Amino acid sequence: MRIHLVNPNTTQSMTDGIAAAARAAALPGTTINATQPAMGPASIEGYYDEAFAVPGMLARIAEHHEADAHVIACFDDTGLDAARSLATAPVIGIGEAAFHAASLLAGRFSVITTLGRSIPAIEHNLIRYGLASRCAKVRAAEIPVLELDNPASDASARISAEIAAAITHDRAEAIVLGCAGMAALAARLSQLHGLPVVDGVAAAVAFAEALVRLGLRTSKRGGYAAPLAKPYAGSFAAFAPL
Repeated sequence: MRIHLVNPNTTQSMTDGIAAAARAAALPGTTINATQPAMGPASIEGYYDEAFAVPGMLARIAEHHEADAHVIACFDDTGLDAARSLATAPVIGIGEAAFHAASLLAGRFSVITTLGRSIPAIEHNLIRYGLASRCAKVRAAEIPVLELDNPASDASARISAEIAAAITHDRAEAIVLGCAGMAALAARLSQLHGLPVVDGVAAAVAFAEALVRLGLRTSKRGGYAAPLAKPYAGSFAAFAPL
């Protein structure tokens, strides 16, 4: 099975770390091909960054049309609907995968993300996915995304403190880590706090494998129908559907 994992930001070290987490979660015989866009922001921290991350990410998905499934490794599920319109293979966003995994493990969960500016996008996605009532709270550890890639930062301690607060104040029964860069922390934090801590990268890989094994592909009726052929102007000319 071939899974294409795309990190929508352009930071190679983060792509490498996410790829390692995905390969650790994958079944024997599953190949993880990890990529990142050639253009776009170094990290995705808010709606503005997200808008500029999508074109380069879609280009990578188009290039890997032979993949059995795609995983979008940004917790905001950057460009997920557009990617599903482009691809025929299943496309899994790590945010949606993590929310569903947590909902199968606990009655209520809290999300720990990076910066407060990311909270509205996550809350919006929870409503879209029909899981807002299962989420006790979305919390921010106030850590810039690239600090997760810095061994000298106190990111792990800050995330752990937010988990403790979620257990005490939110009555959370499970935790969702709200950034792909947190993937390596899940097992240790789960053991430390004594409850399920869900990493969206691992969850997305597992769901992608399950859909491929079931022989299911993205629906091409309605909203995820293939884009209509038309010219695109300027620097987006190369993205015009054929």
